[in-house]
Amino acid sequence: MIQRSPLVTPVLLAGCLVVLVSFGIRASFGVFQLPIAMEFNWPRAEFSLAIAIQNLAWGFGQPFFGAAAEKIGDRKAIILGALAYALGLVLSAGATLPIEHHLYEVLVGLGIAGTGFGVVLAVVGRASSDANRSMSLAIVTAAGSAGQVLGPPVAEGLLALMPWQGVFMAFAVMILAALLVLPWMRSPAPASKAELQRSMGTVVIGALRDPSFALIFLGFFSCGYQLAFITAHFPAFVAEVCGPIMLGGVLHAMGITTTSSLGAVAISIIGLGNIAGTLAAGWAGKRYSKKYLLAAIYTGRTLASAWFILTPMTPTTVLVFSAVMGSLWLATVPLTSGLVAHLYGLRYMGTLYGIVFMSHQLGSFFGVWLGGRLYDAYGSYDAVWWIGVGIGAFSALVHLPIRESVRPLAAAPA
Repeated sequence: MIQRSPLVTPVLLAGCLVVLVSFGIRASFGVFQLPIAMEFNWPRAEFSLAIAIQNLAWGFGQPFFGAAAEKIGDRKAIILGALAYALGLVLSAGATLPIEHHLYEVLVGLGIAGTGFGVVLAVVGRASSDANRSMSLAIVTAAGSAGQVLGPPVAEGLLALMPWQGVFMAFAVMILAALLVLPWMRSPAPASKAELQRSMGTVVIGALRDPSFALIFLGFFSCGYQLAFITAHFPAFVAEVCGPIMLGGVLHAMGITTTSSLGAVAISIIGLGNIAGTLAAGWAGKRYSKKYLLAAIYTGRTLASAWFILTPMTPTTVLVFSAVMGSLWLATVPLTSGLVAHLYGLRYMGTLYGIVFMSHQLGSFFGVWLGGRLYDAYGSYDAVWWIGVGIGAFSALVHLPIRESVRPLAAAPA
């Protein structure tokens, strides 16, 4: 029998480590935007499309990995994800044509699905007590933020030592090394095959018929759009708008000497701010209405994005926006996943959250792809920013009608 009362458990620690490595690699892809485009003389849209396809594959792969974890076991699903992740990175390192990157990023996206939030949050949620579940989900999400803090600077540092192809190979080794913590990841056993055949369809169909589930699905779209666009394009955006200037004073003391490094550091600051923001969301999610917290977070993102695009960009505004956006970055994840678990139960949380996460990744696809497409068409990211402002406001509103009462189809925790 697994002890469920302590907050910090081996399952939680192992989940944090897997997510940290997975998201650290994933958050660094924006750093490769310029090196790859410059080496092959590609339009910005080509590599953007590769990252967009990665996000789309991640989204479509998430419910399948969630269901696989509930059928064959969480650790086996994570191993499959890590193998797909590593293979995609290795193949991408040898790619010289845009179509090759587009195809290989499908594997990377599936790898992120198998080693990211969908599987890990479900296993941590099942292994946590009711009292600790909200904070446990927040801690795992914060670990993903820590990966975001570390990923871009590590990628920048490795790029100073080796070509981007070598960095991809190093990342492949890192994701496989993360599997060493899997012996710690022991959680309540998934349902038996008979139970799955009898009840998974009932629970999933019941959720799909619930208007509140549809609202959660629609609301998560803007989260993916905003996060993926900023992760993929913000470093290049900052470098180009601020210009190739040298930075001094406090920024120089922080190691930020050019706008290129400013963009990478901005992504890290977003991740650093998100650690505090996500933990605060986990604390608040236990005490207050999750739907109202989500509406407040999306409102904050909308206001921050509108302010940033309306204000002349300087290194100061970049850092202020990064800190504010970071505090709201992944705060939606423990609240959204916790809301799904609360409404529909824990047994099929991985599958149901995976379906909701598809909306997030559809948003990610359009955020990354439109960023490159509209930039090539107009030489500016302004239109993509304003689309993000609009759908952020939509997400703030769409959470308000959600009914937070537990559904009859919710299974009791095992």
